[in-house]
Order: sequence, then C-alpha cells, then structure tokens
Amino acid sequence: MRSREAYLAARVLDALVREDYGGLAARLDRTRSGAGLLLADGRWVRMVPGSPFQDFVVAPDERLGLEQVLETLVEVSDAADAEGVAAFFDECLTALSALELHDAHAEEVLRRGPSYESLAAFADHPVYPTSRARIGASDRDLLAYAPEFAPSFALRWAVVPHAAIVPHRVTELPADVPRPAGRGVLFPVHPMAVGEVRKIDGVRVLDEEAVTVRPTLSMRTVEVGPRTHLKLPLPVSTLGVRNRRSIRAGTLDDGARAELLLRRLADPGVLLADEQTYAHAGHEYLAWMVRRLPEGRIVPVAALAVPGVLDELGPDVLPRYLRLLLRWNVRLFVRYGVALEAHQQNLALVLRDGDLRLLVKDNDGLLASPSRLAAAGIDVPAFSDGRMLTDDPHALADVFVTITLHLAAAAVAFAVLPPARAAALVRGTLAEALDEHGDHPMARLLRARTLDAARLTGKSMVTAGTLVAKERSGARDVNKFYGISGPNYLRRA
Repeated sequence: MRSREAYLAARVLDALVREDYGGLAARLDRTRSGAGLLLADGRWVRMVPGSPFQDFVVAPDERLGLEQVLETLVEVSDAADAEGVAAFFDECLTALSALELHDAHAEEVLRRGPSYESLAAFADHPVYPTSRARIGASDRDLLAYAPEFAPSFALRWAVVPHAAIVPHRVTELPADVPRPAGRGVLFPVHPMAVGEVRKIDGVRVLDEEAVTVRPTLSMRTVEVGPRTHLKLPLPVSTLGVRNRRSIRAGTLDDGARAELLLRRLADPGVLLADEQTYAHAGHEYLAWMVRRLPEGRIVPVAALAVPGVLDELGPDVLPRYLRLLLRWNVRLFVRYGVALEAHQQNLALVLRDGDLRLLVKDNDGLLASPSRLAAAGIDVPAFSDGRMLTDDPHALADVFVTITLHLAAAAVAFAVLPPARAAALVRGTLAEALDEHGDHPMARLLRARTLDAARLTGKSMVTAGTLVAKERSGARDVNKFYGISGPNYLRRA
C-alpha cells in the first residue's frame, strides 16, 4: 500500500470519528486489547487516545486503505447525503494525488530556496483531512500555481465595461501594479479563472501579460512585490466543495470595514494588513484586492509547524507569539465582544530588529457583538453580511475556541512541542491573558468555555463542507458549524 494513502486514510477516518458522522463514534469499542473500530469490510482498526482535538485516533502502526474507510463512510451515511458522499470520494482521490505530487517535487522545491509562504504550504491543515485537495484544479494546475511548488507565473487581464463596476471607493489598480497600457478598465485575472471570465458578457480577455507573480499560502492571493499582495478569485474549492474561492461583491467591503474596526482596537504589538484598495465588477470572477504589508521579515504562522522553521527563528518566538495572540484576542472578546476568524493561514509574524509583532489579514469572517461595541463607544460597522454580527456570547466563544485556541494556538504548539509542554504553554498563556480581566462577566464566560470546560467545542468541517447539504445540516455558514466536542487539552497534566 502507498504510504501516502495510509496516511490520508487514517486522517479521513479520524475526521469522520471526530465529527461523529453517521454515528461512527458510537461504533468505537473497548476490548481487553484496547479501543478499536470495526470497518465495513470486517477490518478491526486499533484506536489510541488522540491529541489534542479528539478522544481517539487511528493507531500509528495501522495501515489503512482509502477504499476501506470510504466503504465504511457509505455504510454509515444517510441516503440523503449520497451526493455529498460521492463528492467526498472525489475529494479524497484529489487529495491523494496532490500529496503524491508534492512528495515527488518537494526536494526540488527545497533546493530552489522557497519562501516562507511556500514552506507554510508544506504543512497539512491540522484538522481538515483532505486540505491538499483544490477541487477544480488538475495536477498540472497545481504545479503551475500552487504555493507548495513555489512557481511563478504571469497574470492575465480582462477589459471590463465601466458600467459593470460596482460602486466602490476605489475602482482603479494602484500605479505600482504593472498592467497593459491604454486598454480601458483592466481587471487582473488569475490564469486558472480565464475560462470563467471569457464567459462573461461584455468582458474581453487580453493576450498581453504585464506582471509575473508568485502564489502565497492562500493560492488565490499572489505576491506582486515584497510588500504587495493581490487577492483574486479562483474557480476552485478548498476545505470542502462548498468552500468556493470566488469572491462575492460584499466580501471585500466587509473585510475593509472589519480592518478599520480592528485598527481602532489593536494592541501595540498587533499590525493590520492594509486591505482598503479593491474593486468588483458584479461577478464572482471579476474582483481584486491589493494587500499592503509592513516592513520586516514576514512568516506565516502556518509555517511554524514546518520542521526547522521555528529553530531558525529562535526558541522564544513561540511563547512571544502566543502571548501576543491570546492577550489581544481575549481583550477583543471581553471588552468589545469581537471574535476573529484569524487562523494559522490569516496570521503572520513580523520580525524586525529583534521586535516581534502579530500581523492580521483577511478579516471578513470575524464575529462582533453590536451591543458590546456600542457600550464601548465603538460604531458598529455596516457589514453587508449579517452573519458577522451577533449578541450571543456563546456564538462568539465558539469562534474563539475553534479558531483562536484550536488552530492559531494549540495546533501550532502541539506541532512543535511534546504534548505536555504544549498544553502547559497554551494553558498558562491563556490563563495569564484572562487574569488581566478579573471577574468581568465575559472573562468568566470565556474561562468557563476554555480553561474550566470539561470538553472543548469543535467544528464539523467535513460534514458541513462536503458531506451534508446546508438544507439538511442547517448550517448558515459552513465555516461556523459546530455540534461536536473534544477533550480539553488545557486541563491535562
């Protein structure tokens, strides 16, 4: 059996058990020889205590096939989920192909001296098992445009009628982004999106190329220069078939509004990427956003999980990062009722002259309490997406736990430290951040949901992202779909 297939099969089964899809967790059994799970083909899979996000995971010495795991998925699935289950089959095969493609090219990429953005793409998502699958992209597309292969490529351009531009504060690209001259209103187009853009009435795709770019960890965001990124829509899905990487008109507006809010609320050690320059032409594949980055060496937080990166940066970087992260996010939660969807891909470290700061970008997924903002004398942003506003403190806590605590803090710490040390570091740093707020009701609630909780909330990412339609799951937002829990790794000795 191929080693990558066994690796992926174990991650998929772990995710299905963690999310308890089809009641699969209830099939776990304990015998004299330990815990295990009976698969559809009669195979008994040994399970061991999992760390940090679930109770049991596939034992490291078990070698499973994808077919065995997916047959079990079919066995426990509801007939109403047949379309989602079939889509997940394809997603698994796409992920396996991408993993093996990366293995074949990794040494060559490392010899070329990849950027931190490319190195960050070497690490799999801590929770989503098929994160390598960019649904809609071929292996050829991955080699040409995916960050783990560290390619460079030329952007394409489309001439867009003036009448199509959605009214914005900014409708023209800044002068430092090269483009073909004298062609009317030009929109940059990712090469993978050219086929979709050609279908849009009144829009003409040019043959000329004017700028060479490199992909960042996000793939749909490309590096134009050392301090300039360009976010563009892509006709692919990642982290589930329902997570399309096109760009809706209101998303860029909401991200810009959220950035301005966070600039008012930022701690001294926190920097916000400038995402105020953007345009949209009323179609999900005609949009762009220029991101300005600060001076300094910028390292995506996701890269910290890659072997060697943290050693290069220095042993004190992780504790300093966690202190910045948790202190600010706790303050946002307690004082203002704000919870960020800033996970390990949307956060970066900025290192300059011995100083370390936290860089935050892509803020259109945050959740904010109108009443708490108003009570603090802060104007409530006029978000076009009503899902970004709530006065439910437990909804805010769900985002804090699943994003800030699980992905931005614990996933990084557990990737680079022994479990006991990782748990102690995160626990101590979070306790210190909460202690600053004493007996404040929001601090008490957050402490109850984290340090003192018997179990910690988790997200059903595969269930909402691919397996179950929104009509059945009831998920308003597939990226904020909960209903499961895991062990509280903060309470472990």
